[in-house]
Amino acid sequence: MILKKYILALVLIFTIAGTTIAQKNSQNNPWFFIQITDPQFGMFTKNEGFEKETVLYEKAVVSINKLQPDFVVITGDFVHNQNSVEQINEFKRITSKINCEISVYFVPGNHDIGQTPNKQSLKKYKINYGKDHFSFKHKGSKLIGFNTSYIKAKQKKPEQKQFKWLNRKLEKQEEVAHTILFCHYPFFNKTVNEPEAYSNLGIEYRKKYLSFFEELSVDAIFNGHHHKNALNSYGDIQLVTTSALGKPLGDAPSGIRIVKIFSDRIKHEYFGLDELPNSVKFD
Repeated sequence: MILKKYILALVLIFTIAGTTIAQKNSQNNPWFFIQITDPQFGMFTKNEGFEKETVLYEKAVVSINKLQPDFVVITGDFVHNQNSVEQINEFKRITSKINCEISVYFVPGNHDIGQTPNKQSLKKYKINYGKDHFSFKHKGSKLIGFNTSYIKAKQKKPEQKQFKWLNRKLEKQEEVAHTILFCHYPFFNKTVNEPEAYSNLGIEYRKKYLSFFEELSVDAIFNGHHHKNALNSYGDIQLVTTSALGKPLGDAPSGIRIVKIFSDRIKHEYFGLDELPNSVKFD
């Protein structure tokens, strides 16, 4: 009986040790996720239809299911008209085709909740897409999505509430390899002191958040809104603006961004839908 208990104890010890080693190895192995932004159903035809957006998004979903990322993040402007049931349903219909084993996370854009969000638009958003923010850990990295429309519209109460939530999530004492954020609006497009415009956030809030993120060692922020690709930095923070899956306004074609996570770095590349690789290689 004593020998049996001893053997069982050894089995338990080796099982726990093996699980711990496997978890550590999993965290050290490179992995990837996909960022999609601004599919914006209805933009091509100014709300008269969304045939082009349907073709583009369905093509993207086929590639996503083939590539099998760890997860997908869609950084806003799912539709062009937030009140169009047809646009919303088409976006949701195609999103549901993403393999159920691939988690999909959302943060809202201005076309999803309005330039100045209100209780009605936020309630409708949550019914259709879920919460306007998220936070989770994955393979040793911390991933957080938040609602920049509060910041853009300078809505004091919801902005402060969200800032406190971000503070709690970022200050939580835990060892992570990377901290990566997702939102819709870029903080700035060229320089941190540029004037506020339609396509960036106000200077006061911009500096408040970027200084806060720098202090808490954020590694990268991925956003959309601009329908063009842009790469900037603030200290050691990568600021990545991704072009649209829907109608592009720059040189890049409609596409998606593949983001590779290594233990010591983050690499990413934007691909037009006709340029996507058949598999993701880590080099």
